[in-house]
Amino acid sequence: MAKILLVDDDQALATVFQTALKNAGFQTVVAYDGKSGLAKAKSEKPDIILLDQVLPDIEGSEVLKTLKSDPDTKKIVVSMLSNFGQDQLIKGAINAGAADYILKYQVEPQDVVSKAKSLLKEK
Repeated sequence: MAKILLVDDDQALATVFQTALKNAGFQTVVAYDGKSGLAKAKSEKPDIILLDQVLPDIEGSEVLKTLKSDPDTKKIVVSMLSNFGQDQLIKGAINAGAADYILKYQVEPQDVVSKAKSLLKEK
């Protein structure tokens, strides 16, 4: 069973996505800020990380750079999950190593499940 780490400070939305992912058979771990997201990435060794851009302590783009520069976490597939879809943010995330950039306001929970499945196939 694939493991997904969901890093998002919006607890209600995280619960919705977590439930959809669990119902699809994924083991799901949640972190509500960047520091705990980085710690869980190392301890849980997820297959995929769904990472919010706006977090209370560290920007998602900085978390992404930290993940990709650490030998323990650099091979984990990371997809940004954000309400902010400016071209600069998207290009920056992809250039920093994100596999995808999902706009939260454009997806249903089932779409996130489908994206996770396709990211796993690409892995």
